[in-house]
Amino acid sequence: MHFHDQELHHHHGHDHGHHHHHHHHHDHSREGNKKGLMIALVITAGIMLLEFIGGLVTNSLALLSDSGHMLSDTSSLALSLVAMWFATRPASPNKTYGFYRFEILAALFNGLTLFLIAAFIVYEAVERFLDPQAVASGTMILIAIIGLLANLLSAFALMSKGDVKDNVNLRSAYLHVLGDALGSVGAIIAGVLMLLFDWYIADPIISVVVALLILKSAWGVIKHSIHILMEGTPITVDQQEVKATLQEIDGVINVHDLHIWTITSGLDSLSCHLLIKDNQDSQAILQTAINLIESKFKILHTTIQIEKSDLQHAESEV
Repeated sequence: MHFHDQELHHHHGHDHGHHHHHHHHHDHSREGNKKGLMIALVITAGIMLLEFIGGLVTNSLALLSDSGHMLSDTSSLALSLVAMWFATRPASPNKTYGFYRFEILAALFNGLTLFLIAAFIVYEAVERFLDPQAVASGTMILIAIIGLLANLLSAFALMSKGDVKDNVNLRSAYLHVLGDALGSVGAIIAGVLMLLFDWYIADPIISVVVALLILKSAWGVIKHSIHILMEGTPITVDQQEVKATLQEIDGVINVHDLHIWTITSGLDSLSCHLLIKDNQDSQAILQTAINLIESKFKILHTTIQIEKSDLQHAESEV
């Protein structure tokens, strides 16, 4: 999710030279990404407050639920920024990965909070189904339209300033903002129905739809962060394919104890043991393995143990 300011520490000092070129082309876009996220964050947080207060004033649950949806975005945008900031902090001896993991914990917390918000909205909506309440629909439409325009503005800020295509962080922020725009459209539709036909039941209906949108994103966030905390293999990498690639290297007999995991989104780690033929040059094989994993799977943080036939080690549990 974020670019790393410091070199990823390879455990093989001699081959540092060729790693540097990866980091240069990110420098200008990193600033752009930060700018885009900041603009989107400020706009989204502002609209969230506007819709929350507007929801209370106009008595519209649809606006309140849309502001709940905005909260999910405000927090994920804030998370992305905090993550970018944390990623630049140095690692310390008792936290050798620095603070990268903080982002995952915060995301998990974020996902759980959203669950609660969605549950609250559904609970309120059920009460309103039984007893539809009058809503000041004119004001409500106005606020929802402002919300929609603001969302489109932040989507534009993210597109023009950052690289929405390549950066997972920015991409998720962008999708969030678009999801918000949908919520605002829903609120506008509900407002129009109430204004024209006095269908006050449209308010809880739209609220439940938005609550479902919130639940969907919450579930995604929770599933993803638990997968990472359980040291799951990154979704972008196929473990079998990595194994096959390493086994094809000339001189490698077998690959075992292969682990691939995510430290934080976009920063993956790999460790494995390679058993090689006794007459092979272990440094050459190591170099080939490192290059292959880097070019093919984009994993820069590798720890590879090279073994020859006379090496004995305990069979591992995992």
